[in-house]
Amino acid sequence: MASWRLLKLVSRLKKPQFISTKPNNTVSLASVQALLISALTEFEATKRAKVEAKTQTPPAPFYKGGVCFCHHGTGSGPVDQETKENKADTNMDVRPKTGADGLRGVKTKGSLKKIGPRQQQMLRSTLDRWLVKPSKGSSATEECLGQEDGDRSQKPSAVYVNSDSEDTMDEDTQILTPQDFDEDCPFPPDSKSSAGSGFLFKRAACQDELGKQPVEVCSDASAKQRTKITDFFTGGSSQNFAVKNGWRETSTEEQDPDEEHSAADVKWLGTPISELRRMPECGGKLPPLKDVPGQHSVMIRTDLLGKSTVPIPYPAKFTDTWDDVHVKMPCSNGNLFPIDDEKKSRWDLIKETLNKKFTNALELKATVQNYSASHAKKWDFTALDLYCNKVLEPDTVEHLFDFLLPDMVQLALRASELCTKPIPLLKRGMNHSITMSQEQVACLLANAFFCTFPRRNSRKTEYHNYPDINFFRLFEGSSSKKIEKLKTLMCYFKSVTEKKPTGLVTFSRQTLDKPPDWKCSQTLLTRLHITCEGTIEDDGYGMLQVDFANKFVGGGVIGAGLVQEEIRFLINPELILSRLFTEALDDNECLIITGTQQYSKYTGYAQTYKWAGCHQDITPSDEWRRRCTEIVAIDALQFRNFLEQFHYDKINRELNKAYCGFFHPEKDSQNLAAVATGNWGCGVFGGDKRLKALIQMLAAAEAGRDVAYFTFGDSQLMTDVHNMHSFLTQRNISVGEVYGLLGQYYSSVCKGCLSRRPGVSLYSFIYRRVSSSVAPDGSTDGSASPHSPSERH
Repeated sequence: MASWRLLKLVSRLKKPQFISTKPNNTVSLASVQALLISALTEFEATKRAKVEAKTQTPPAPFYKGGVCFCHHGTGSGPVDQETKENKADTNMDVRPKTGADGLRGVKTKGSLKKIGPRQQQMLRSTLDRWLVKPSKGSSATEECLGQEDGDRSQKPSAVYVNSDSEDTMDEDTQILTPQDFDEDCPFPPDSKSSAGSGFLFKRAACQDELGKQPVEVCSDASAKQRTKITDFFTGGSSQNFAVKNGWRETSTEEQDPDEEHSAADVKWLGTPISELRRMPECGGKLPPLKDVPGQHSVMIRTDLLGKSTVPIPYPAKFTDTWDDVHVKMPCSNGNLFPIDDEKKSRWDLIKETLNKKFTNALELKATVQNYSASHAKKWDFTALDLYCNKVLEPDTVEHLFDFLLPDMVQLALRASELCTKPIPLLKRGMNHSITMSQEQVACLLANAFFCTFPRRNSRKTEYHNYPDINFFRLFEGSSSKKIEKLKTLMCYFKSVTEKKPTGLVTFSRQTLDKPPDWKCSQTLLTRLHITCEGTIEDDGYGMLQVDFANKFVGGGVIGAGLVQEEIRFLINPELILSRLFTEALDDNECLIITGTQQYSKYTGYAQTYKWAGCHQDITPSDEWRRRCTEIVAIDALQFRNFLEQFHYDKINRELNKAYCGFFHPEKDSQNLAAVATGNWGCGVFGGDKRLKALIQMLAAAEAGRDVAYFTFGDSQLMTDVHNMHSFLTQRNISVGEVYGLLGQYYSSVCKGCLSRRPGVSLYSFIYRRVSSSVAPDGSTDGSASPHSPSERH
């Protein structure tokens, strides 16, 4: 029966008079597709949609089974009846994305028969031939990265979903109400052609939707080895959908009428990254390095900086300080330890026990516990034991205990020789910098490895608002993540003990005392380069690189954490030292670290993180002998409720936090490097990617910096953010105007929203509101601005 209907359809298609767009005649495009699907899935004849033009009013599109139908709002034929049925019953089946056996976009409820394998194959072949519009980038539509993190950049235009599956949808899915569907066009206001010829626009939209059918063909070429952070984020996973009446509609921010390349062909959009400013080229000349009391503590001889290979500590002799405004050093005379009802120097005990030879992890554990407080007896060194006995080869273990660990011991015990100047605590509300040599950093980190810092093993001390610094948490448990962390850090210690590093590192706590007047800002957006490939640390070299930080900087780097911040602290271990003296960041504060060196390569992310060998860092240095690697730690808010991040107070807080990290009060904009950033605060912190991208663009513009944005494999996000940036810049929309739109979105959409998600996505709201204010008659393009071919690579 299905074959007979298909042959009948082919014969009818040969009749030219069948295709007509005159009033009162059938719209052939919709009816042909409906008849084809009906034939192949053996729909009942009464279920076929017959679309007829009753009036001259522009038709509105609706979607069924992956097909776009055009009908008139005043019509009362079978289309209206079936639309009512869809509204009444939205419990639809979701076909899994299986590549070979499953097909999304086919409804299987009511009187429909189940489709067998043979019929599925017939349907797939026919859809390939009849429903998929050929494109230049056809290879993109044939690619399928299967399983749980496959590439979903090629989205179907309409996918049936179960109405009660809201909790399982993607984090960024936008839930729209039935009222919105009835009142709003699913596409942003189009150009003049759409205003003058509504039917042509609707018909074109239908044709475009027919070119995006839910047909997926798996390819073996899609299974590529994951070697970077970008490989562990699903492409297009954060795409915003408008879910209405049990089906998904392509959101406003996804529309690009002038799209000429498939999503797989486009790797970046906007300004070429080579045109963005980088250090040291843009930095200008630095002032002479000098110690400024109350502002900048310099721990080396600046007058000998250019004359010696390794920086010389300053002052020449150790200055002992034991107070609440400086780091309490392990070599201080105030570091006492009770022995037999008598307090003795803990440093003497540390030197005595560490100088004894230990040959295995258990002996090292006993050594560390010998000079630690009583609660240290409960410390677990399982990870270190596994690393030594299960991971390393016997000859490597021998080298570890015979050479590397003894060298680390000697480096740690030089604390009173190398770190002679008291190290100030970077407390809340301070604007202060600390510059020290890489050798001094290595000495302090060696002490952290052997857990020698006093008063830092419990949160019940005066350091309760500081991160952990002693490494005892790194040695706990049997997680493979701890093993990989140990590999990465031992690579660092091997490097600095074999060859003394010669550079400097600066740690700067920066406080924003007076935030910008966001509402009145007339600043325009700066340039944007956005890409779904690459990483901040590799492709953002020479830029201000954003660390998606915890307010306790470093997060879980010596604990269980292993995401963006922890990975960066592991491959650049000198960052870890900031935990020694940096109090938890306040809402108007950030930490900027300049000059750290990358020592390790890695693959994977989180559970799949693997140390991949030593890294040779060739980043050039500035006049202060710091590598031109500038990393800013800014902590985002964590949201339990999705809607709360759109509140005025939350928007202001995130804007001020980002601006605090991006602005430089002593430099002109032409001397400021671009910001290299990404999905800040959008993982477990629950931030909306598109909102966070917009916030960072506003803050960077106000600070006078361009933006290089890395979406970590999310090609749809890349397109959406670039479209929004182009839309705003082409209309000269200022920072203040965008800030006002964010407030309007909260008050008109989010404030009274009773569902878990807002009914209209943020970008859709901005497109419509800006378009209506610029041209109330709808004559101005309110869609995402098209890309010029030269911008697409």
